[in-house]
Amino acid sequence: MEWVDLTAGALVWLSLAVCLASLISSVTGMAGGVLMFAAMSVCLPLRVLVPIHGAVQVVNNAARSWFLRGHIRWRMCLPFALGAALGATLTTLFIVRYVGEFFPLLLLVGLILYTLFKPKHLPDLRIPDGAFFWVGIVTGCMGILVGAIDPLLGVFFLRDDLSKQEVVSNKSLMQMFTHLTKIPAYLYLGFSFLDNAALILVLTLAAVVGARLGVFLLHRVSTRAFFQLMRVALALAALRIIYQLAQMGV
Repeated sequence: MEWVDLTAGALVWLSLAVCLASLISSVTGMAGGVLMFAAMSVCLPLRVLVPIHGAVQVVNNAARSWFLRGHIRWRMCLPFALGAALGATLTTLFIVRYVGEFFPLLLLVGLILYTLFKPKHLPDLRIPDGAFFWVGIVTGCMGILVGAIDPLLGVFFLRDDLSKQEVVSNKSLMQMFTHLTKIPAYLYLGFSFLDNAALILVLTLAAVVGARLGVFLLHRVSTRAFFQLMRVALALAALRIIYQLAQMGV
C-alpha cells in the first residue's frame, strides 16, 4: 500500500498547478501533460507520481474531448485506440526489457524537428484517418517506454486541414486511450488507486475545471495564433528531449 498524505497548503498549490496545466493543454493543444507531471513531482514521490498522473490524465483528456465532442473524428480515433492497446501490450510483454529510452527519444526529436523545420517542398506528416492505427501502435509503445506521447501526437496534428477544435478534441481522446492502457500495468505492479482515491478525485476535479476554462478560451483564440502556440510548444518539447538525451551522456 502506498498512501500519499499532503498538507492542506500543498494540496491547494498542487490543485491550482494541475488546473493551469490542463488549461494550457486546452488552449495550445500541447505541453499541459509535461507541466502537470513537473508540478506533481514537487509534492509526490516518483513511485506514486506516475500512476496518479496517469489516472488524472485519463479523466482530464476524457473531459476535454467531451467538451469538444462535436469535433471528434471517430474514423481517426478508433483505429488509434486499437493500435495503442496493441502497442502497449506488445511493449509490456516483450519489448520493454530489450529497448531503452535513447532510440525512441532520438526518433521522437527527429520527427518534431522535421515537422517544425522541413523545407516547403517536402511533405507534411498528413496521414489518412485509418493510418492512425500505426500511430497508435507507436504511441502505445512510447507511452510504456518513455511516457512522451504528447509531442509524438503533436507532429501528426500540425496540419491545416484540421480546425483548432478538431486538433484538441481528437488529440485529447487519443491521449486518454493511451493513458488508459497504462492502468492495468499500475494495478499489476501493486499500486492502490483506492487508497489514494481522495487525492486523485481532488486533482481530477481541478484538471476538469482547467479543461473547461481552456476550451472556453480556445474558442476565442484565432486559428493562426493556436497553431503558432502549438509550434512553440513542440519546439520547447524538442529542447527538453534533447536535454534529456544529453543527460544520458550523448
